[in-house]
Amino acid sequence: MSKIPALLTIVGLTLALTACGSSDTPEATDLASAADAAYSECTAPGAVSDAVDVTGDFGAVPTVKFDEPLDPSSTQRTVAIEGAGTTEASGGSLVGASLSVYNGTTGATVQETTYPTSGASETITVGETFLPGLVRAVNCSVEGDRIVTVSTAGDAFGADGAEQLKIAAGDSVVFVIDVVSITNLADRADGVDQPAVPGLPTVELAKDGAPTITIPDAEAPTELQIATLKLGDGAVVADGDTVSVEYTGVVWATGETFDSSWTTVGPTTFVTSQVVPGFGAALVGQTVGSQVLAVLPPAEGYGEAGNDSAGISGTDTLVFVVDIVATAATPAG
Repeated sequence: MSKIPALLTIVGLTLALTACGSSDTPEATDLASAADAAYSECTAPGAVSDAVDVTGDFGAVPTVKFDEPLDPSSTQRTVAIEGAGTTEASGGSLVGASLSVYNGTTGATVQETTYPTSGASETITVGETFLPGLVRAVNCSVEGDRIVTVSTAGDAFGADGAEQLKIAAGDSVVFVIDVVSITNLADRADGVDQPAVPGLPTVELAKDGAPTITIPDAEAPTELQIATLKLGDGAVVADGDTVSVEYTGVVWATGETFDSSWTTVGPTTFVTSQVVPGFGAALVGQTVGSQVLAVLPPAEGYGEAGNDSAGISGTDTLVFVVDIVATAATPAG
């Protein structure tokens, strides 16, 4: 369940999308290793990142100059403006940011987010579901920082490049990021347990909060079913909000898990309107801290087409258990 926010491919291309083939391939293994290093250590500055000239005020589109091509041997990170924040981003943090992105090999501007007068234009999770170079940029930052990161191709789009962004295979990428906010979240739903609903799947939680879902010996429901397993007392999720969740999804017919955020560091963040209909409907109106069980008939999931890459057929009913750990209004634009 990969999020596709306003900055379509830089922020939205997740580890899962980039390594959508077998996780046993050398490319997937290399990317997973890079992602692990990105959130588990602070990235040092270097001569290449220090040489990128960035001017302009925090919170506004920067003026960026550098002599291309930039070819760092490892990703480098320089703080161009030091913020006054006291909370440092680390594994699992949500970083609200505005950013500009450049091709470090050609010098071309790739993309710029909006720079709203209040709030951030994007939310980046310090974890495995984002490009390692992007995670390296925001990890260890504080509010008010402007970060200049020159990412190797290996920490960005690697041997494949990103044709739609005019980033060729092997191109380095420059991220200039204004860190607007940092939020450290609960690692799971912490609401009050609610009575189980007869006839629906049952859920047992591991010590780390990860759910095991057991399907009843019965026919799958033909209508969308939503049950609150834990009731939180946080903010209410509105339609179109950007939510951060931990989730597991299984197929009713087999009980097999087809997707889970619990296998990566940090929550998954997306807009409620950018996921399959039943998943979004299960979240809207719920409160932060809640855990929700949702049973999605095919029309509320992937429809008649199914999702071959996830092993979901057009007739499969899906079951999700979702822990809601944060929600916020999605910035316009």
